[in-house]
Amino acid sequence: MVCIRPATIDDLLQMQRCNLLCLPENYQLKYYFYHILSWPQLLHVAEDYNGKIVGYVLAKMEEEATDPVHGHITSLAVARSHRKMGIAAQLMSATHKAMEEVFGAEYVSLHVRVSNKGAIHLYTETLGYRVQDVEAKYYANGEDAYEMRKYFSASGAKRRGSKSRSATASESGSQQQQPKVDAGAAEPAAVS
Repeated sequence: MVCIRPATIDDLLQMQRCNLLCLPENYQLKYYFYHILSWPQLLHVAEDYNGKIVGYVLAKMEEEATDPVHGHITSLAVARSHRKMGIAAQLMSATHKAMEEVFGAEYVSLHVRVSNKGAIHLYTETLGYRVQDVEAKYYANGEDAYEMRKYFSASGAKRRGSKSRSATASESGSQQQQPKVDAGAAEPAAVS
């Protein structure tokens, strides 16, 4: 059994450990401290019955004055031993709720590797994200990323003119096809 709860400063080392075991994008401990000190309501962990952190979500509010209020998912990870149990969706839902209720966010964004089919399926099919854009060579190894967004209300999507993936591709002149998603993939939900 796993408990989803707000993260505390005492969880940061275990969150970092989970990140190092699950994801290719890793962060220094001071980055976790910055997030929890700035936006403590947005960090959540999945804790097993032994008190071990088996998943986490690291999130923040964007501080750009020109954009509407919105959040960003920095990182999401679930240990391999605890995947396919709905933990990632529960972590994300807790953070979405805090973004909307505490900060009045209009939407949330994230980046995901174009090759991470498991994460793409989670975001689009389970959580309702849509591809907003493709960012070429976003990751250190040169891999492209999808920028994805989830609007918290239908009016928010209308105001911002949310684009579908095909609309974005046709506007940029790209001939990319809709990504094919393997629903059975067990990739970690890596974001940045």
